[in-house]
Amino acid sequence: MAAIISLRNVVKRYLRGKQSVEVLHGIDLDIETGDFVALMGPSGSGKTTLLNLIGGLDTPSSGEVSVAGVRIDALGGARLARWRARNVGFVFQFYNLLPQLSAQRNVELPLLLTSLSAAQRRRNVQAALAIVGLSDRAHHKPSELSGGQAQRVAIARALVSDPTLLVCDEPTGDLDRATADEILGLLQTLNREQGKTVVMVTHDPKAAEFATHQLYLDKGELVSRSTKAVA
Repeated sequence: MAAIISLRNVVKRYLRGKQSVEVLHGIDLDIETGDFVALMGPSGSGKTTLLNLIGGLDTPSSGEVSVAGVRIDALGGARLARWRARNVGFVFQFYNLLPQLSAQRNVELPLLLTSLSAAQRRRNVQAALAIVGLSDRAHHKPSELSGGQAQRVAIARALVSDPTLLVCDEPTGDLDRATADEILGLLQTLNREQGKTVVMVTHDPKAAEFATHQLYLDKGELVSRSTKAVA
């Protein structure tokens, strides 16, 4: 398969006071369409920085980042925001749901940036909630949901615009083992049955086992890659 994500000689630096700190050092990486990749490594290794570059939440100091044939490092401001809205679904550790809104309204939020009619938004939201098994919780607020249900709502929100890519930052870090495995199984199903490309940062070796590939970073460099045989 062709690479959906391609990074070439990507460097990322941050200013800490007057000092420039290089977090990623010349990363070269290809991720194929339909991969489920786990990014692993010790704290401070650059995993989340790399994830943010892939998802267009940040831009490299130098180098090229291409996703689905688009050089996103060359996009600025509003163009990059529009690209993210169309192409990337984000899932975070702490759900990032608005507490005053129902599950249905939280899932609908990304669609408010589109030209879809209210009726079409409603149909898309219903479909996304059905995929994650929460049709019966559409009108519940986050405080009325378990942690696992809240994360499913977050995944539905990530899916509702039918993105090219799912970007997940420690999506099970706040969940118990059984609930985490349910969420990881859902991501695996989305990868296998819907063909979603998934890139996930995790510290958890058991979570990484759900992925088809594991990438290891250390001190801002890719140090190894492993591939799991998929039945």
